[in-house]
Amino acid sequence: MNALTTLLGTEHPLIQAPMAGVQGAALAVPVCNAGALGSLPCAMLSPEALERELTTLAAGTTRPYNVNFFCHVPPEPDEAREAAWRAWLATYYHEAGLDIDSVPPGAGRVPFSRAAADILERFRPKVVSFHFGLPDLDLLDRVKSWGSVVLSSATTVEEARWLEAFGADAIIAQGVEAGGHRGMFLSDDLTTQSGTFALLPQIVSAVSVPVIAAGGIADARGVAAAMALGASGVQVGTAYLCCTEATTSAIHRAALQSEAAHHTALTHLFTGRPARGIVNRVMRELGPMNPVAPAFPLATAAMAPLRAHWEAKGSGDFSPLWSGQNASGCREVSAAELTRDLVQGFTGLAGR
Repeated sequence: MNALTTLLGTEHPLIQAPMAGVQGAALAVPVCNAGALGSLPCAMLSPEALERELTTLAAGTTRPYNVNFFCHVPPEPDEAREAAWRAWLATYYHEAGLDIDSVPPGAGRVPFSRAAADILERFRPKVVSFHFGLPDLDLLDRVKSWGSVVLSSATTVEEARWLEAFGADAIIAQGVEAGGHRGMFLSDDLTTQSGTFALLPQIVSAVSVPVIAAGGIADARGVAAAMALGASGVQVGTAYLCCTEATTSAIHRAALQSEAAHHTALTHLFTGRPARGIVNRVMRELGPMNPVAPAFPLATAAMAPLRAHWEAKGSGDFSPLWSGQNASGCREVSAAELTRDLVQGFTGLAGR
C-alpha cells in the first residue's frame, strides 16, 4: 500500500482511464474486482443512462470505483463560425449524398451539473474525477460531503498547483502522449504541453498530494518507469481499448492494432477541443487543428453524420479514433487479465 491506495481504497495504485464512447460499467467492473480502480465516463450519458450504468457498477463490485465528468463551460453559439464550419464540410456531405442543412446543431457532451449530482448522491462513489479543471465550489463541496475522493487532470505544473489549491485530493499528470481529450484548462496554448516523463517529476515536486502518471503507459515496464519517477500511481487508457468488455468499434480496434496507430496527432475537428487520435483522412485534408472548427463541444454535431455514413461502409476516415502515442498494449484480452499484467509493474516483476 502507498498514499494513493490508502486514499482510493484499492489494492493497487492503478486507474483504468475513463473513455467516453468506448466503454461503460462492463469494463470498469472487472478492473475493480482485479484490485485496481475501474472508471465510468459520464460526460456523454443521459440522466437515465447514468443511473443505469451506476446501478450496474454498484451491483457488479463491492470495491471502490471512479465516475468521471467534464467540467467545461458550455460556449455561446456562434452562427458565423458554425456556418463557416459547415462550408468546410459541405464537399464531404455532397460526396456522401447527405444534406448538411438538415443537421441540427448540438453539444454531445455535458459538464457536471446539479442534476448529475442528484443521481450520483444516491450511489456516493468512492472516487469522482474531473477533466478540464474542477466544478463550481458548491458542486465540489457537495461531492466531498459524501466522502468521495476528488481527482482531476493537470497538463502543466501551473494546473497542478491550481488543482491542489482548489481541493483536488490527487492529481493526474496527463502527458501529451495520452489518447483522447487533453485536460488543459488554464491555457489553450498547445506549446505548454509536455511529455509524461518530463511533466511527472515536475508536478511531483510542485504539489503535496499524490500524483498519478498518465500518457504513453501501455505495459508493466511503463508502470515501473512512472513509479521510479515519483508517481504514486498510474492511469492507463489506450491499452484497455481492445479489451473484450470495451465497446470500441471494429473499425477503431482494427486501427489500434495496425500500422496506422504509429501516427497520432492532436486534433479538435471532432469535438472542438484538442484530443489525440490516429490520423485519418479528414485530419489530413482539413489539418488536425483547423481554426474554423466550432468551440467544444459544438464541432461534434456536423461531423457525426459523416462519421455514421462512412462507418456503415467500414471506414474510419471521419471517426475519432482516439489513441495515445503507445498503442502497443492493445490486445483482445479481458480487462481483468490486462489489469493483472499491468500491476506487475508495481511488484518489481517488470523486465525480469
